[in-house]
Amino acid sequence: MKNKKILVWFRNDLRLHDNEMLIEAIAKSDSILPVYFFDPRYFEPTRFETTKTGVYRTQFLLESVAALRLAFQKLGGDILLIQGKPEDKIKEIVEQFEITEVYHHREVGPEETEISGHVEDLLWTFKLNLKHFIGHTLYNKEDLPFPIKDIPNVFAQFKKKTERDAIVKACFLSPDKIDFVENVDWGELPSLTDLGLEVVEIGVTDRPSAGGEEAGLMHLKNLLAEGSEVYLKPNARNSPEKQGFSSRLSAWLALGCLSPRKVYWKVKEAENKYGANANFNQILLGLLWRDYFRFMFKKHGISFFKEDEPETDILTAIASPTLEKWKTGNTGHPIVDKYMYELNATGFIPHIGRLLVATYLIYVLKIHWTSGAAYFEEKLIDYAPASNWGNWANVAGIGIDAKSKNTFDLDKQLKILDTVIFDSPSFA
Repeated sequence: MKNKKILVWFRNDLRLHDNEMLIEAIAKSDSILPVYFFDPRYFEPTRFETTKTGVYRTQFLLESVAALRLAFQKLGGDILLIQGKPEDKIKEIVEQFEITEVYHHREVGPEETEISGHVEDLLWTFKLNLKHFIGHTLYNKEDLPFPIKDIPNVFAQFKKKTERDAIVKACFLSPDKIDFVENVDWGELPSLTDLGLEVVEIGVTDRPSAGGEEAGLMHLKNLLAEGSEVYLKPNARNSPEKQGFSSRLSAWLALGCLSPRKVYWKVKEAENKYGANANFNQILLGLLWRDYFRFMFKKHGISFFKEDEPETDILTAIASPTLEKWKTGNTGHPIVDKYMYELNATGFIPHIGRLLVATYLIYVLKIHWTSGAAYFEEKLIDYAPASNWGNWANVAGIGIDAKSKNTFDLDKQLKILDTVIFDSPSFA
């Protein structure tokens, strides 16, 4: 086909390295048109009286898109930035640039999947193909030792069989040459106010330094430089953080600025250089958990965490003054309030903190878990649908793997909360 032009629709895959979609588009076209849509649906209020995407994640997203734009500019091109729904804008783009095919990465969340469906239906009306790629997981589904429908629901079984029988493929190299579709107006990067968000002072504690591929790769390099020991800090006797190590890679992974496979193979290189240690194991375990939740969403859809809960109960929880105290860090429990303050101030708390505040909300305050999950959706800089809602469902005891101690140990979390309260100086 003469002058084949492929539109490369970027979503949560904002990188050049290990990007099969991009590599194949370059190989099978005469020129490509990278596009990113700032979809207004991701910045709207939700039925939980939260905002779909809060200011911290939006700022990190803007930094990541700007970084991708700069990477393309260094290769002599750019990325087309559009404010609007993909299904409303893509027909005009396809016709204007005479696009012959559209590539994108498939998502597993119901809302993301629905958007892909709308675009696919539209493209079919003028006989264009939307080609799907999978680039968000450590393991490709075809490399797993079981089909999607037979993936073990229990994480421990998934982990054992996958680590024993599956393979992690090598990363695709970053392209060093790209032919871009000719274009004059590539669009402006929107501001927070353009997206309907108020500009606030961004916190610095625990916040990733900046969004984007280069910043993510630098963080990974620094993290592994001394065998992860550089990130180990002494904690107070009663701090739950002493129980876990946080790599803080999750924000870059969530937006696809880092490939899970890149992280995996860099950890393996570090193990060869420094030897294995518990921190390296934690990083690899985190990658497996990300895969598990995504594959569970692929296998079960929203039934992965669906329950027969009356809508009135959920709406009652939303209007509860107790819920508001939890959100603002005014519960009176020192460790819960500490973590909620950090979440509100920075957009990040470590995994142990997420388990503790979720445990407190569900089992102590008796608030429906979906209110907490929705609040995390707004606030977390590293929000990923499958991991967030899957983890909350497991804490609530309704996830597919809810009965497994490997998933969530309620007694352990309650004991930590009690220990922190009674050993705290303010309760002495």
